[in-house]
Amino acid sequence: MFDVQGFILVGGASRRMGRDKALLDFGGQPMVERIARELSAIAPVVSLVGARQIYPSFENVPDVHQQWGALGGIHAALTAARADWAALVACDLPFVTNKLFERLATFVNDTTDAVVPIQADGRPQPVCALYRAVTCLPEIEKLVAAGEHTPRALLATVHTRYVDFAELRDLPGAENFFFNVNTQEDLQKAQAILSRQ
Repeated sequence: MFDVQGFILVGGASRRMGRDKALLDFGGQPMVERIARELSAIAPVVSLVGARQIYPSFENVPDVHQQWGALGGIHAALTAARADWAALVACDLPFVTNKLFERLATFVNDTTDAVVPIQADGRPQPVCALYRAVTCLPEIEKLVAAGEHTPRALLATVHTRYVDFAELRDLPGAENFFFNVNTQEDLQKAQAILSRQ
């Protein structure tokens, strides 16, 4: 098993939801606890990344660059990482599973700096991914200094192994791995999916 620390990004403003997405009740537990349980399959230590302490059960990693979006969250996680790799996941992806993280980990090798899954619609998902701290952190610092805010810019500058959805499709629940809960309507849809599982 490679050296990895888990981070859940909880720094978003949750404007469209109207309340903190990380603490939403989902299946009888806060969403952040559900995700942490799955992430712990590969990461023995899981921390939360965000500007404020929202959940006392986890170490909180504050943003280094405020209001810098997902790239800022990745930067904060890599700055705090005590392991070679960081496994990152956004707090609004309630259907990620331990099998997903275990599969992504199989693509880690000596020449890879990031492992990023591709959703069924063809879009990369950089906030459910693995990053090598020693190579990705200095690249993010260069991008931030240049005013760049998007994780896509990082993925273009490091050795990224994109994991096509076809390489994940066989896993249980794969069709919902990247279902994103941003609004109350999304939450209702997610709860309906959960009730069918």
